[in-house]
Amino acid sequence: MALVFRTVAQLAGISLSLLGWVLSCLTNYLPLWKNLNLDLNEMENWTMGLWQTCVIQEEVGMQCKDFDSFLALPAELRISRILMFLSNGLGFLGLLVSGFGLDCLRIGERQQELKKQLLILGGILFWTAGIAALVPVSWVAHRTVQEFWDETIPEIVPRWEFGEALFIGWFAGFSLLLGGCLLNCAACSTQASLASGHYAVAETQYLHQHLEMKNTHLKI
Repeated sequence: MALVFRTVAQLAGISLSLLGWVLSCLTNYLPLWKNLNLDLNEMENWTMGLWQTCVIQEEVGMQCKDFDSFLALPAELRISRILMFLSNGLGFLGLLVSGFGLDCLRIGERQQELKKQLLILGGILFWTAGIAALVPVSWVAHRTVQEFWDETIPEIVPRWEFGEALFIGWFAGFSLLLGGCLLNCAACSTQASLASGHYAVAETQYLHQHLEMKNTHLKI
């Protein structure tokens, strides 16, 4: 039973972590962190991401322009770029490390303690990657809410609202956190299953020796 739980937890953990990593990479580059709808021109919508601003028009389609200067960006966008890069890098490193610790990988079958340590390290990397993805997404969302309800801005001025990338980023961060938790649970159950396996082998050897002694007595 412990072996089945460990295998399922490993596969579920690595799958969720892979999904979270792909979505975090997608969140990093999507220009959909903020949306702006103009009441005066309903045929024109603006979107903003970490790297560029886009305008969507029904006749022309989408046109995007990269930000000219990194230092000219607001503080939340500058730090969000760094944290999202950190999340993508840590997630990729976590996939490599935890991949070598999976039971389905036949490399290092006799080094179970090393595999366990790799799984734990991979889980920690996924935790860090998940937090690094959640912080910038939540920060930008918080700033968007503050600016939306800012009473000092005239009501006629359009307000930025949540974009689709924020929701993708939240889902990516929680997927990385949950995947890391499952991998650590699988790693902690490894020691218990190994101990039970050693006990079963010892019990089998004892029964085998006991049967041999009975057969010897019968021959005598």
